[in-house]
Amino acid sequence: MFDVLTETAADGRLYIQWLISGLCWTLALAVSAWGIAFIVGLVVGVGRTVSSRTIAALSRLYVELFRNIPVLVQMFLWYFVLPELLPRTAGTWIKQLPQPWGSFFPAMICLGLYTSSRVAEQVRAGIEALPRGQSEASAALGLSRTQAYQFVVLPQALRLIIPSLTSEVMGIYKNTSVALTIGLLELTAQSRQISEATFQTFAAFGGATIMYLILAVMAYRMMDLIDARTRIPSTAVSARKRLPMSFKASREGVQT
Repeated sequence: MFDVLTETAADGRLYIQWLISGLCWTLALAVSAWGIAFIVGLVVGVGRTVSSRTIAALSRLYVELFRNIPVLVQMFLWYFVLPELLPRTAGTWIKQLPQPWGSFFPAMICLGLYTSSRVAEQVRAGIEALPRGQSEASAALGLSRTQAYQFVVLPQALRLIIPSLTSEVMGIYKNTSVALTIGLLELTAQSRQISEATFQTFAAFGGATIMYLILAVMAYRMMDLIDARTRIPSTAVSARKRLPMSFKASREGVQT
């Protein structure tokens, strides 16, 4: 079924090498975009909870702007529109970037800023979930507002939101497929090329599906390990409480 992937392509490489090349670009794009998303999302998320109305309003505007515009539209804006809005020298320099970097950098910025708006909401929710006594205790200890966020609020909030951030990490891997629309030969784009060259659509996209599944499982496992190592003990739920009710009821029935 996947024999076509071991055949030699017109460029002398195996088709499986095309998929591996696309996988590498997918990984590079996802990791670099996640770095942008986490840093910017952290700053914007904190900005949504500060007492300054101006900063809070600007942070909310940022979130609403990037979160509510489809990622495909944003990808086109960064790739096609931004060079036209910049001064001619800067715009020309961007247009003349060699491939694949000419597509990689706009895709990285697009996915990073789009995901950062979602991360910001997770950070805001984590901060607001903490008891008000945390901030009050920090003030009583003589910590400034910045120090309270740095040493008390954010470390706890980030621990609380790790499970919800897992979906964002997994989502950014899937959203990299949108970059094919601006010419980046990531995993989905390579699968489409294999399909067009061999007419073996199932094998091409089946191989890509397996690779995406492996990436998702790895991302989930990594975030699960981080969650286990950083979890606040008081928030840990016992194993029995996490069991489904039907499972516990069946066990009780067996015991009786």
